[in-house]
Amino acid sequence: MQRLASSRRLLQAALAPRRVNSSLSAAAAVAAPETENACAPKMPHFDYTPPPYDGPRAKEIFRKRTEFLSPSLFHFYDRPLNIVDGKMQYLFDEDGRRYLDAFGGIATVCCGHCHPDIVEAIVNQAKRIQHSTVLYLNHAIADFAEALASKMPGDLKVVFFTNSGTEANELALMIARLYTGSHDIISLRNGYHGNAAGTMGATAQSNWKFNIVQTGVHHALNPDPYRGAFGSDGEKYARDIQEIIEFGTTGRVGGFISEAIQGVGGIVELAPGYLPAAYNMVRKAGGLCIADEVQAGVARTGSHFWGFEAHGVIPDIVTMAKGIGNGIPIGAVVTTPEIAQVLTRRSYFNTFGGNPVSTAGGHAVLKVLEKEKLQENAFFVGSYLKERLNLLKEKHDIIGDVRGRGFLLGVELVTDRQAKTPAKAEISHVMNHMKEMGVLVGKGGFYGNVFRITPPLCFTKEDSDFFVEVMDIALSKL
Repeated sequence: MQRLASSRRLLQAALAPRRVNSSLSAAAAVAAPETENACAPKMPHFDYTPPPYDGPRAKEIFRKRTEFLSPSLFHFYDRPLNIVDGKMQYLFDEDGRRYLDAFGGIATVCCGHCHPDIVEAIVNQAKRIQHSTVLYLNHAIADFAEALASKMPGDLKVVFFTNSGTEANELALMIARLYTGSHDIISLRNGYHGNAAGTMGATAQSNWKFNIVQTGVHHALNPDPYRGAFGSDGEKYARDIQEIIEFGTTGRVGGFISEAIQGVGGIVELAPGYLPAAYNMVRKAGGLCIADEVQAGVARTGSHFWGFEAHGVIPDIVTMAKGIGNGIPIGAVVTTPEIAQVLTRRSYFNTFGGNPVSTAGGHAVLKVLEKEKLQENAFFVGSYLKERLNLLKEKHDIIGDVRGRGFLLGVELVTDRQAKTPAKAEISHVMNHMKEMGVLVGKGGFYGNVFRITPPLCFTKEDSDFFVEVMDIALSKL
C-alpha cells in the first residue's frame, strides 16, 4: 500500500552529491539576519520575509516560563530560542533570523509550517463553528474519518478521534484488553508510547517513567540491529515474546504494542523479520497487535504511508497523532468494525476528539500530502540525505550509526565505535554549533546521544546539502 518501489530505480541518479553554492549573492537570501557564524555555509534561498516582531524578548519569556510554567519543562541549547514565525521548512526567531528546521516540532509538522492550504481550512472552519459536540452531526469529522480509512489496509476502517498520541495509545490498550478479556500487554524495551498511567506502563525507558502503579505490561527484548544481542536477526529477538507468554502470563495476552521505528528511543528500526514473528505469536495467544504510528506514520518514512507496512504486517489497531494534524492537537485510533464494538458496552466519549477545526485541518493535511507528492519527496530526498550522512560517517569516527527511513532518520554519536560508548556531552556541543549556523535538529535515545532528524516532508535536496555541510563543520569543532 502506498509503495514507491517503481520510484527506486531513479534513486541512484538522485544520490549524486551536490554542495550548496556558498557564493550565492545577497539577493538570493531573505532580508533577515541569516547567521551568527562567519564560517557557516550559505543557507538555500527561500522567498519569504517574516513580519517584524515587537513582542516580548527571549529573556522575559524565559523569566515567565520559569515562574509560571511547570519546572519539568526543559529546553534545547545554551541560549534558548524564541521562535516567533514559521514558513514551510524554516523557522524564524525574534530578530528575524532564519533557521532550517530539521526537527519538525518532534516529527509533527509534515506538510510545512503554516502551509497555506491547511491554514485556510482551519480558518474557514473556525469562522463557521469552532466546537459543537459529536452529539450533533458535522461533516468535518466524517469526511476526515473516511479519508483516513482510505489510507488503511484490510478491514481497518473505524476511527476514534483523540487529542494526542498518548490518548490514542491509552484508548488502544483499553480496547485490546476489553476485546480479549486479558489484561496482559507486551511492549518493547526502549519503546515510548505516552506519559499517562497506562501508556507509561507500556513505555520502557526509566527516563520517562514515574513511580506510580503500572500493572500488566511485560517488556520484551528490543530488536535493535545496532545495540541488540542478535544484530539484525529479528526472529531470534521474537523468541522472547513467546517466553514472556509462556512464563509471564496465563498463556493468553491482551495485546502487543510497538513502533515500527522507535522515535523517542533514538530512531531505532526494528530488525527485519521481527514484527511478522511477533504478531504471529501474540495472535496465537489471543492478543491484538497494535501499531503505534504516532511518529513513523503519515508518509514520513517515504517508502510507505505507514511504518508497519515496511514489515509486511497488518495490525488489528493503529494509533496516530503528530503528523496527521501538522501541528494541530489531534490523535486517532483506527480498528476494525468488530473490534470497535467493544466500546458500546459502556458510554465512551471524548469532548474534543473529532473537533471540527482539528478534523478540517487534518483532512487538509491528507490532501496536501497527495497534491504535493510529499511521500515521494520523503523517499527521494530522505534517501539522499541518509546517503550523505553515511558519507559523513566515513569521515567522522564519532558517528557510530546512521539509520532510519525517509525523514525519520537517526545519527548516533559514540566516543568509541567498538564499545559504542554514548557521546552525551559531545552531541550537545554539536547541536549548539549547528544552531549558530542556522540548523535546528532534535536529539533522543535512552542515552540522549542520537540526532533525531525529522524535518517537514517538504525538505529539499538543497536543504539536505546545507544540513550535512553544517553538521560536518560542527563535528569538526569537537
